[in-house]
Amino acid sequence: MDFDLSDEQKMLAEQARGLLAERTPFDHLRKLIDSGAEWDEPLWRELGEMGFLGANVPEQFGGLGLSELDLGVISQELGRVNASVPFFSSIILAADAIRLAGSEAQKTEWLPKLVSGEVVACFASAEGPGPILGQKVEFSGGALKGTKSPVADAGIAQIAIVQAGASLVLVMLEQAGVERTKLESFDQLRPHYRLDFNAAQAELLPGTGQISTLLDRAAVQAAFEAVGGGEACLQMGRDYVMERQMFGRSLASYQAIKHKLADVAVGIELAKSNAYYGGWAAGASVDDLPGAAAAARLSAIKAFENAARENLQVHGGIGYTFEANCHFYYRRERMLAVILGNRGFWADRLLNAQPGTQGKAA
Repeated sequence: MDFDLSDEQKMLAEQARGLLAERTPFDHLRKLIDSGAEWDEPLWRELGEMGFLGANVPEQFGGLGLSELDLGVISQELGRVNASVPFFSSIILAADAIRLAGSEAQKTEWLPKLVSGEVVACFASAEGPGPILGQKVEFSGGALKGTKSPVADAGIAQIAIVQAGASLVLVMLEQAGVERTKLESFDQLRPHYRLDFNAAQAELLPGTGQISTLLDRAAVQAAFEAVGGGEACLQMGRDYVMERQMFGRSLASYQAIKHKLADVAVGIELAKSNAYYGGWAAGASVDDLPGAAAAARLSAIKAFENAARENLQVHGGIGYTFEANCHFYYRRERMLAVILGNRGFWADRLLNAQPGTQGKAA
């Protein structure tokens, strides 16, 4: 494989970057937070009109039929600007779940609506701290009972894909058997909810054995988003230290600052390479995907965390204020670090993906 983007993918990245930079300046993000907005709905509609929401969805369902690496390019640019849109919930997780495990009728009904942005979906797997097992909900006789929490973007979604044990089910959220309770979210641009199901009507996605693959594919896209955020932190930190004067000289001239930013850059490049490999494996090598996804996930979490923290450090006290922009990335990094399972969960998956070690990790 080639550890670089093709010319077409670079053009896709430039197109997405240009749109997002224009539509999501930091002052706009602050207005969204101050107004209590759940999401940036106009931006979501525009992403749908430009085809970004259907990047990797087959053309027969209204998508563009592009590769997982193409989708990663878009995820990376969304991460670069901290966009307040349900792309990860609705497209990376829910739409992919329907594509992998849904019946032809379910794909035909829902994928075109998700691709156009007409319908927003969320994905409910988490059940509080611990492994993602799906054991706190029960699906029987077309009815769903139990609780899922936290669930990103559940407040604006019309449907949810819910993990119930080893199965995935589709639930219409606007019904009497579903109660949504908003939670306090550390990332104010990506709200989370608790979903309580009380004999809610639901339908099974008939495809079996797809949850592990779905999580791996989503982990790769989360890695791309983290890479985009890490690159933005590096650029922000670099720009600040080039301008900041201390004791009559540029802050960037101090060796300690150079070392900090160099370490951040190395971590990001490693994470980016792993994300590229994961994107390739998601589309070309099912056997390589588990290990590639775990490596991408772990390296991206580490790189983004280091980038967000060092960006705060080099900004000094001003970096911790709401008026500065560092907190957007620190909040998003903390949120990305825990979705889809924590580091221990993915470290075990990486270990299990190595030859001769299957089943030995706890």
